Amino acid sequence: MEIEGKKILLLGGWGLVGSAIANELMKFSPKEIIISSLRKYEAEDGVNNLKKEYPNTSTDFKAAWGNIFVRKDWKDEDFGKVLENSSDRKAFISDVFLELDDNILKNSTLYSIITENKPDIIIDCINTATGIAYLDIYSSTAKALKQMEHGDIEEGLAEKIIASTYIPQLIRHVQIMQKAMIDSGVKMYFKVGTSGTGGMGFNIPYTHSEERPSRVLLSKTAVAGAQSLLLFLLARTPNGPIVKEIKPTATIAWKKITYDEVLRKGKPIKLVDMNINSAKDISGDLVFDDISGITERTDNYRSVFIDTGENGIFSRAEFEAISSLGQMELVTPEEIASYLVFEIRGGNSGRDIIQALDASTLGPTYRAGLLRSSALEQLRKLELENGIESLAFEQLGPPRLAKLLFEANIIKHICGSMDNFLASDSKEISKKAEEYIENSEKIRSEMLSVGLIILLSDGKKYLRGRDIKIPVHKTEMALPLTDSNVDKWCEEGWIDLRPKNFDDWKKLIKMIMDDANAKDPLNTSSRFVYTKQYWDNYETFNEGKIVAWVFENIDQGWRFKR
Repeated sequence: MEIEGKKILLLGGWGLVGSAIANELMKFSPKEIIISSLRKYEAEDGVNNLKKEYPNTSTDFKAAWGNIFVRKDWKDEDFGKVLENSSDRKAFISDVFLELDDNILKNSTLYSIITENKPDIIIDCINTATGIAYLDIYSSTAKALKQMEHGDIEEGLAEKIIASTYIPQLIRHVQIMQKAMIDSGVKMYFKVGTSGTGGMGFNIPYTHSEERPSRVLLSKTAVAGAQSLLLFLLARTPNGPIVKEIKPTATIAWKKITYDEVLRKGKPIKLVDMNINSAKDISGDLVFDDISGITERTDNYRSVFIDTGENGIFSRAEFEAISSLGQMELVTPEEIASYLVFEIRGGNSGRDIIQALDASTLGPTYRAGLLRSSALEQLRKLELENGIESLAFEQLGPPRLAKLLFEANIIKHICGSMDNFLASDSKEISKKAEEYIENSEKIRSEMLSVGLIILLSDGKKYLRGRDIKIPVHKTEMALPLTDSNVDKWCEEGWIDLRPKNFDDWKKLIKMIMDDANAKDPLNTSSRFVYTKQYWDNYETFNEGKIVAWVFENIDQGWRFKR
């Protein structure tokens, strides 16, 4: 797509890769670049750098900031301190684990940044895997296990472990991203991902004193891989943005080379010393917090280093080691930016992993399509031989699928065809449907046994089995049977024998028939699928075909990639 005249949101725009991408974008005159970063000073510094670099441009620059993985209330706070607060910790867990609703969306920093700016393109340079997996769930779990041995777990530790789980956080992050992009009309989302290991395998020698390979490091890789597959699905979601990802698999370098204070986690390293006369004996225990004999120096660690942005700073010797042939080696941020912008503008760099997954995954095949007819024929034959109808087991889900199949089957038994159904009175169908359910113990038992509730024709009584699929049982032991709840549950998965439900079915069937009738009967090309012939000229009522059409056209659950 064209970059000229477009609004572009750069998540992580202050960083090494984000800065390089901003410079590359400026070659194509975007309308506005929004630099988003974790801290206010970073975002504003990114904007000021662009203004200084391009003083005569017509492009507008804007700063946005905050932790995009949390609520707006916490966006500028140290997240570790947020988790130390009991009520905040519980609220964060709720934001991640409960059903996504408007309240969670509206309070989200990420949702707000996107919906307030309404960009045409989002370029995400944030190391999401590190942002989510930086809470070391292994250490906190080991701590809990140790405390369990003594029968006394510190207050809040179990909650901290829950709050540290990676995949639920990632899923919620992508859910919010998708909703925000749909609500804001975003046209393209481009992720700069990571492999977590600089392209190396399980033999990676670089860890923070953990075992090799490091579980913490592999967690980041696992999150990065999970995100790529979620983006793979996002790219297969109709009516959403174009989705792409570039995944660098080498050390990204560099931002600057200098002599200065050495920072670790944003803070100077205070120099300490121990005189050789204060050396300790190798005896007894190594006590971690024993600082006797250690002296504090007045200066901080200063040295020559290379700044690789988000990946930190390295000494000359460290950089020489990790960038050597056969180690992580190097890729420059400018190369990443060049590939990314080339892809945005419609080029094919061969570096988009979403396209690579599309090309290498195995989709539907001609052979399977050919054999499908044979399988259906055998299934129907066995139904006749055994005097049964094979309708729904509620193993695939959702319960709505089973509900629609059973309801369609009831209509088929009462009316026989689509034409007859439209010509029948809904109140009469409702009455006959309840009589059918009352007299057909087998079909009634099947519905109830797979977890469906049957709402009778008066809307005042219902039948149920041992298990209930809808409503979903979370923590509540009971839910009120209000009219609004009943209507909601009927939509989601109850068998609904009320006349108004058969009115709704008539609207569906009429939509199907109108759609088929609108197609030129003389056009016998491959253009059309749902023709009158497909629907047997409305002389039957095929449950599977009808429900598939509903899922595609009403629920928008169709695939457009094969």
